[in-house]
Amino acid sequence: MRMATTLSVLVLGVGGIGHAVVTSLDTGITRIDPFKDMKNRPEAGHGMNLLIVGTDGREKVTREARGKYRLGGAPCRCTDTIMIVHISADRTRASVVSLPRDSYAEIPAHTDATTGKRHDPHPVKINAAYAEGGPALTVRTVEHMTKVKIDHYLEIDFTSFMTTVDAVGGVEICTARPMKDGYTGLDLAAGTHKLNGGQALQYVRSRHIDGAADLGRMQRQQRFLAGLIQQATSGGVLLNPVRFQDVAATMLRSVRADEGFRTEQLLALGEAMRGFTPASSEFTTVPVSSPSHQVKGVGSTVKWDAAKSRRLFSMLREDKPLAPLSPGPRGPKATPVEVAPQRIRVQVYNGTRTDGLGARVDAALRATGFDTTRTPLNGAGAREADRTFVTYDPRWDRSARSLATALPGSELRVAKGHGPTLRVTAGKDFKKVTRVRAEEVQVGEFGAMRGDQVVCP
Repeated sequence: MRMATTLSVLVLGVGGIGHAVVTSLDTGITRIDPFKDMKNRPEAGHGMNLLIVGTDGREKVTREARGKYRLGGAPCRCTDTIMIVHISADRTRASVVSLPRDSYAEIPAHTDATTGKRHDPHPVKINAAYAEGGPALTVRTVEHMTKVKIDHYLEIDFTSFMTTVDAVGGVEICTARPMKDGYTGLDLAAGTHKLNGGQALQYVRSRHIDGAADLGRMQRQQRFLAGLIQQATSGGVLLNPVRFQDVAATMLRSVRADEGFRTEQLLALGEAMRGFTPASSEFTTVPVSSPSHQVKGVGSTVKWDAAKSRRLFSMLREDKPLAPLSPGPRGPKATPVEVAPQRIRVQVYNGTRTDGLGARVDAALRATGFDTTRTPLNGAGAREADRTFVTYDPRWDRSARSLATALPGSELRVAKGHGPTLRVTAGKDFKKVTRVRAEEVQVGEFGAMRGDQVVCP
């Protein structure tokens, strides 16, 4: 859940910063060797694969922050979040694949890092690999499950996450509906928010907002990461050596990395990724066949879809994009809404005496994705409407709010028994239709989303 912090180190390595600056940062990274004595590893593919894990560490958080952001409880020696980050061979794309922490896994034979006891292969949740064998067993388990060779390992706990977000000036996120989680204290109204470090921590930790639980949390983490990339690449951090050093030093205080990922690699990667933007990133979660697969002695686990996950990791090895490429120049950014416009049926009425207004509104709504009837009508009894309004059955209130977002200034009117088709009566105030999109933009076989599709418009 803190992976945005670590991945941003890659982005912040973009050229123009002197070697001496990055060398000084290199000394702040704790070095580990997660690849020691590893055998029978997968064959290397094209591009670079980083395994980024976040451990549940909160002992360094102040007592005040623990209370304010509800960080009580004892930390576990486990990985809260696991992501494979694939950097394409031409350094123009980063593909981020989240692995659910409760994924069903079969850990290879190993010696327990805590007890020294020898274990045969056995089933667990994937985040338990760290507790039993540390980074090395985590890497072995991920490689065994994905057949993707890991080139570098980065690890971070969330104790410095808040100061890192504050160091870049906060991160902007958008939500089409209120978000409230009594466990983390998250309480956001619908709309756009600039999150400081503490609020960001609540946002990426929350998993009790809806029934999506941890899978929904991973999607929010990915949206947050896209927002952080946008902030890092557009907020002046990269162009100011002093600010770059300050932000990067804050990030690296909690990072543990393999011996091979040093200054030279960071500089080379950063120089190659000079033009990196949110559009250069894509995010997805490993395909799941069962979110509650019961395993004796382990409990409820997340079971991967075997066929789809094989295809996904094959594409990573072959250095292929997971999200379809944009068909051409992008138009104005779309505002996120709760319900995809394609799922909303709309009948348009002309509520004025202006000829052709109904047809204009119908065409504009259809152009942004709404399922219009294509046969606009004249509004009976409403030929002098000053204001555009949406009439809807309360059972379809989420669809109504999504439609109203596309019609700035419009009024919502409830009509019980109206049915699933929403009615738009265009008034004299109508000026334009605002582009909207579903909050969860997932495209392609693996439901991948590009960073530019999920950042705030």
